[in-house]
Amino acid sequence: MTRPAWSGRWVAERLGVRLEGDAALSGLLGLALRHNPRRAHLLVSHVLGKHVPQRPSVVHGTGVGLGRRVRALLGDEAAARAVVLGYAETATGLGHSVADGLALAPYLHSTRRPVPGVAPVGGFEEEHSHATSHLLLPEDPALLAGDGPLVLVDDEFSTGRTVTNTIAALHRRHPRGHYVIVALVDMRSPGDRARLDAFAAGLGARVDLIALATGTVTLPEDVLERGRELVARWSGAGHPAPSGGPARTPRATDRGAEAGAPSRAPRTATRVDLRWPPGLPDGGRHGFTPAHRARLEGALPRMAGEIAGHLPEGARVLVLGNEELMYAPLRLAAALEADGVDVRFSTTTRSPVLAVDDPGYAIRTRLRFPAHDAPADGPGDRYAYNVAPAADGTGFDAVVAVVDSVADTPELHAPGGLLDRLAAHTRKVLLAVIPSHRAPREPLRGPAFSSYAPEEVGWLLQDFSGVTLEAPVEEREEAIQNGGAHYAESLPVEYRPGERYQALYRAALDASADRLARAVGVVTETVLAERSPRPVLVSLARAGTPVGVLMRRWARHAHGLDLPHYAVSIVRGRGVDTAALRWLADRHDPRDVVFVDGWTGKGAITRELEQALAGTEFDPRLAVLADPGSCVETYGTRDDFLIPSACLNSTVSGLISRTVLRADLVGPDDFHGAKFYRELAGSDVSGAFLDTVSARFDAVADEVAHEAKELAADDRTPTWQGWAAVERISEEYGIHDVNLVKPGVGETTRVLLRRVPWKILARRGAGPALDHVRLLAEGRGVPVEEVDGLPYSCVGLVHPRYTRAATGTDGKAVAAP
Repeated sequence: MTRPAWSGRWVAERLGVRLEGDAALSGLLGLALRHNPRRAHLLVSHVLGKHVPQRPSVVHGTGVGLGRRVRALLGDEAAARAVVLGYAETATGLGHSVADGLALAPYLHSTRRPVPGVAPVGGFEEEHSHATSHLLLPEDPALLAGDGPLVLVDDEFSTGRTVTNTIAALHRRHPRGHYVIVALVDMRSPGDRARLDAFAAGLGARVDLIALATGTVTLPEDVLERGRELVARWSGAGHPAPSGGPARTPRATDRGAEAGAPSRAPRTATRVDLRWPPGLPDGGRHGFTPAHRARLEGALPRMAGEIAGHLPEGARVLVLGNEELMYAPLRLAAALEADGVDVRFSTTTRSPVLAVDDPGYAIRTRLRFPAHDAPADGPGDRYAYNVAPAADGTGFDAVVAVVDSVADTPELHAPGGLLDRLAAHTRKVLLAVIPSHRAPREPLRGPAFSSYAPEEVGWLLQDFSGVTLEAPVEEREEAIQNGGAHYAESLPVEYRPGERYQALYRAALDASADRLARAVGVVTETVLAERSPRPVLVSLARAGTPVGVLMRRWARHAHGLDLPHYAVSIVRGRGVDTAALRWLADRHDPRDVVFVDGWTGKGAITRELEQALAGTEFDPRLAVLADPGSCVETYGTRDDFLIPSACLNSTVSGLISRTVLRADLVGPDDFHGAKFYRELAGSDVSGAFLDTVSARFDAVADEVAHEAKELAADDRTPTWQGWAAVERISEEYGIHDVNLVKPGVGETTRVLLRRVPWKILARRGAGPALDHVRLLAEGRGVPVEEVDGLPYSCVGLVHPRYTRAATGTDGKAVAAP
C-alpha cells in the first residue's frame, strides 16, 4: 500500500525547513506558507479542527486526553480548583476540550471581539500573529482571581512569548503558585526552554508543560525572504509544476477570490433551528462553567437530531465552525458522528495562507469570502481551507455552517459570502445559528442587531434570530382566539410587499414627510418643555422605535442634545418588560424616562403602560406621534393620518420583528426577545425613512415652533373618544370583544398584515390616504365598507370567533357568526 505523502514535504523542499523530533510529529503536523511578514511558515495541525477537516471524535478526544493528563499531574484536589484559559482564535475549541478532560474546571478563552459595555479584565499580545490583541472578557471577573492552578492551552508552543506575556499580565493582578501549559506540540528551541525556566524562577511559581509531541523547526536565515518570493510566485497567474510532476497549468485553489465577479442572487442555505438552550453560553468567550457543560451535554442529542433531519441520506458531511466559535460546532459534529453520520469538522479563519493543490502540501484549497463578523475586525477577507475538493480528493455532500448570531449578518448571506461560496462546492448547505452570549443587561445595537446605527437606539431585548418563531397567520389567529396561545408567543410570517405596494409606500412617504417632521418636532419640543430638559427616550418596540429615533434626531438637530434612546417590549395583558425597567432604573433617573410610541388606537397600550408603571418612579404618561384616540396628553398631532412606517413591518423598523415573550425562552430576569431579519437587508428602507423625514426638519422649524406654542396653551386632557367608539363598533357589529376592533390607519394596516381580518370600515370619502389599505384588503379578499361618523380614517375588524374550518384554509374572511 502506498504511504500518503507527508503534507509538509512541499514547503520543506522549497524553503529548506526541517521538522525534527518525535516520530509522531509528521502525523500531527503539515506545513504551509503564510501571507505574514513575521513568519513564513505555518504548522498545520491534523487534529486541531481548524485548517484540516478531521473526525470530531479525534479533535475532541485529543483535547480531552490532554486534559486528563493535566488532571493526573495536578491530582484531584488541585484539579478541582483549576481554571482553563484557551487562546483565540485557533485554540478556543482545544482549550475547551482540555477543560472537559479536567471535568470540573471552568473555562475561558481570549477573544479578539470587543463586546460593547464589557470591560476587559486583562489582555496580551501574540507577537508573531497577523492579529495581535487578545482580550479577556469573563462575565464573572472573579473567574481568574483564585489561587488554584491556571491551565493555559494553545495549539503549538513555539517560542513561549505569548504564554509568558499572558502569565506575567495575570500574575501581576492575581498571583498563584502553579501554571500548566498545554499544547499539541512543543517546538521550542533550547534557548526558548531556558528562557521559560528563568521566567518561572523569577516569578516564584511552578510552570509545567504537557504536549502530545516535542520537536524543533529549523529555518534557514533567509526564510522570510524566500517565503515571500515563493508566496508571490504561487499567488500569481502561473505556478511552477508540483514537485515530481510534469509542468502544467495549475488548478485554481483560491476559490471565490476572483475579482469583479458578476452580480447575482446568492445561493441559499437551509436554516436549522437548533433550539439552543436559553441562557447557555455559545462558548468560553465570557466563561463556561461545569453547570453550563452539563446543560450542553443534555441538549446535544436533540440539537444534532435537528441537523440530521435536514441532511441527505448517506451524505459525507462537514460541520464548519466560525473563527473563535469552535467548541459548540465541534460538539454538534461529535453528536452527529455518534449517531452514525460520516462527518468531519473544521472552522473558518482570518489567517491568510497560500493554497497549493499538491499532496505534499497541507492547504490544498481555500475559499475566500468577506468578513461577516463586524464587531471582531471590521471589513476584510476570511478563509475556509480544504473545504473545496482537491484535484484528487472527495468533496462533501453537505456542509453545516455554524455561526453565532453576531456573525449572522447580511454579508454572510450575500453573493460571494461564505454561504454562497460553500454552495458552489456541495449539494446542500445548512445554517445553524447559536445565540451570541452577552454580558447580562447590555443593550443590543446595530449592526449586530438591527440595521440602525448603534448610537440611534439600544435594544433592551434578547436576540432570538436563531429561533423559529413564525407561524401562519391563520394558525396563530385560531390559537389566540381559542386561548391556546398568547399573541406574543409567536410571530407572524414577515410580510414581503410587492412592487405595487412598495410604490404606494414611497408615494405616502413623499406626501407626508413634512407632516411627519412637524409632528416629530412638536412632540419632541413638548417633551423637552414639560417632561425633562434631558429626557431618556424609551420607545415601545417596534412601532415606537422609528419615532424614538426621529425624536432623538430632532433634539440633536434643534438643540444639540445627544439623548439616550432605548427600545423595550410591552405586551398587552402582560405589561412592560420588568427586567428592562430594572436595567433603566439602575442607570438613569426614572423621572427622566419618557416612553414613546408611534400612535394610539383605542388606548389599550396606554392603559397597559399605566398599569405596569403604577407604584414605580417611572412617569406613565406616553408620548406619541399621533393620538387619534385622544388617549394621551403628549403628542405631535391628534389627526388620524397615514404614518408610512405603519405600512411595513420589519423593513421600516430596523429589520426587527415584533417582540416575543414565551416562558421557555424568557426567564424572570431576562429581557423579552425579538428577531433580526438580516436576510431582508435588500428590502430594508429603515434608514431611508428616517433620512427622508429628518431632511425636512429645517423646512418645518417655524411651523413646529408655532404649533408647539399653541399646543402648550391647549386643554389636552384625554377624552378617550376612541375607546368609546371601539366599544360602540364592537357591539354594533356583534363582535363583543374590543381587542378584535383595531381603530386607526396604523392598527388597520397591522390587522391586514398580521391577523385574519373580517372587514375594514373606512370613513366615507377618505380617498387616496387609504390606498394601501384597499390594496392589502383586495389581496386578502376582505371587504372595505365605507361608513359615516367614524372618528378614525378607518377601523380594522379581526374575524371574531375565528376557526380555519369556518373560513377555509386560505384564511380569507367570510361572514362572522
